[in-house]
Amino acid sequence: MADIDPAVRSVDPAFRADVLAGLAAPIPAIPARWFYDHRGSELFEEITRLPEYYPTRTETALLERYSGEIAAQVGSGEAVIEFGSGSSAKTPILLRAVQPAAYVPVDISGDFLRESAAGLQSAFPGLPILPVEADFTRTFELPGAVRDVAKLGFFPGSTIGNFVARSAVDLLRAMKETLGEGARLVIGMDRIKDVDILIRAYDDAAGVTAAFNLNLLHRINAELDGDIPVDAFRHKAIWNDALSRIEMHLEAVRDVAFPVSGRRFAFRQGETIHTENSHKYGHRDSRILLRAAGWGVVAEWTDEQQWFSILLAEAEPARFAP
Repeated sequence: MADIDPAVRSVDPAFRADVLAGLAAPIPAIPARWFYDHRGSELFEEITRLPEYYPTRTETALLERYSGEIAAQVGSGEAVIEFGSGSSAKTPILLRAVQPAAYVPVDISGDFLRESAAGLQSAFPGLPILPVEADFTRTFELPGAVRDVAKLGFFPGSTIGNFVARSAVDLLRAMKETLGEGARLVIGMDRIKDVDILIRAYDDAAGVTAAFNLNLLHRINAELDGDIPVDAFRHKAIWNDALSRIEMHLEAVRDVAFPVSGRRFAFRQGETIHTENSHKYGHRDSRILLRAAGWGVVAEWTDEQQWFSILLAEAEPARFAP
């Protein structure tokens, strides 16, 4: 029997299914969660440090300014569960403020998750850190050690904006189910603002966001036996005013055909693969979204320019509508 390449053996079947279905769809699209292989995670961390990318520095400043108020609301001794933890760059601000019983980072990129967890462990040597490699948009199990501990969810970065309204509500409901009734959630949401500011944030002058978007094609080639000529596509960011979102696409710059996992796909010049949405919310929008998923807003903090909000929400008991 021939040996099987370990890299091929370890391919996530959901990744293959999403890519093949997405490339064949009438409006081609691939879910944004597949950006985050190790290289994609590294590139995203570079994006967060770009001068054009305001969300990270604005949210970080809000956490530094208001973490004491957040701690006063939630108390101490809870387990902090971070959904899509990435590098956990903002996490120490919250951990120092709330003094949790444990920290559970959840991320789809296993190597990056373990590196980040190890770095945090050295900064918080007495804190139990229990990383979970999982796609947080799907059902996953929390470690047994925190199952009976009160929980504080942490979902920064306006990652909720990557989901259309229906999927965002489903995700927030799943978080409520995971954390349990009475749990709290600290969530970052990006606000609607000048379109030029938004476009620059998702199409930076240095081309890091372009590299991040195009890395998805490199990942498909590496993991799914693809032969996509990456130079046949370019990064494109647009503002969709009707849906209040920035959209990222990979646009074919020439007619191109290529195989992926034994299937052949073709794109004409100008056709795109839709790779990400980043929805922006007004003041009422964010509250309606949370309420639809069973979360009541307890407090909200925003910057002077009203560019970004951090909200504290509580998982409410189910109610019968009148």
